[in-house]
Amino acid sequence: MNNYNFKNFSNTNPNFGQRQPSPFDGIKRFFTGKTMLSILIIINIAVFLIINLISLFFVLYNKNNFHSGDSGPTMIGYWLAVPSNLEFLAQRPWTLFTNMFLHENLWHLFFNMLMLYFGGVLFKQYLGSKKLLITYIFGGLTGAVFYIASYNYFPAFAKEVPISVAMGASASVLAIIVAIATYIPDYMVRLFLIGQVKFKWIAVVFVITDLLSIKEKDNSGGHLAHLGGAFFGLIYILALKKGLITKQLFNPIRKMFKRKPKMKATYSTKKSVTDDQYNYNKKLHQQKIDSILDKIKKSGYESLSKEDKDLLFRESKK
Repeated sequence: MNNYNFKNFSNTNPNFGQRQPSPFDGIKRFFTGKTMLSILIIINIAVFLIINLISLFFVLYNKNNFHSGDSGPTMIGYWLAVPSNLEFLAQRPWTLFTNMFLHENLWHLFFNMLMLYFGGVLFKQYLGSKKLLITYIFGGLTGAVFYIASYNYFPAFAKEVPISVAMGASASVLAIIVAIATYIPDYMVRLFLIGQVKFKWIAVVFVITDLLSIKEKDNSGGHLAHLGGAFFGLIYILALKKGLITKQLFNPIRKMFKRKPKMKATYSTKKSVTDDQYNYNKKLHQQKIDSILDKIKKSGYESLSKEDKDLLFRESKK
């Protein structure tokens, strides 16, 4: 609640008559910025709205056969969610990809998108949008593989294999959280009612919670998928740190989400730089980026100057 003092609204106030910033301005800038993080969130929201609007249409026209069962997914969800049954998976191989964008429950969507934003913003600052997309996609795929393999290997799930399907971005989201926690494990995050916490402990709590929740039969497959996503996030960052992953390895995935540039002719009279000069400039640029990241680690993002924030933003879009 704001406490207004009427004398501040006089003509002597330099901000008099100007529109005050709203919390919605930040949300608008985020979704109109067309970053990879905002695109992923928009896709998830769009799929949720489309499926639920179609579901509403069927309900209003009393088409009860739209749902695959009393508590199961809608028929559209059934064809987009990944099945644990290998025969059904062979008939619907696209579900390995589509399931990671699929939510039919509002709170399921809300929590996943909240955590995607929470981990994605930090991930993007340090590792960039391209690696964010890679982690989201392959974290989701690894989660689906963990779910399918576990349900077909462990006898405890044998009765559920013919009817079980999995959906949601949780595996992809946990892959992102574990990945950035592996990259900057000692990064401090302020949590409500708790205070400063190292990011690695947040990831550990998520992983342990999923591990202990497998025995709960209502969502065993989901928790197994989460662990698969976490596994990919861990292995991916460890491989990056050891230089085992090259840019060319994930080029096909990046091209799927990359916007085609507009054709335009450019002319330049600048002389080309030598290899030594290019390498020197590149080294200076990387040193500048590293110093900004060190500043964030020590003092937080808000300690950066506007110039540093602009440079980091441009770098994250490469």
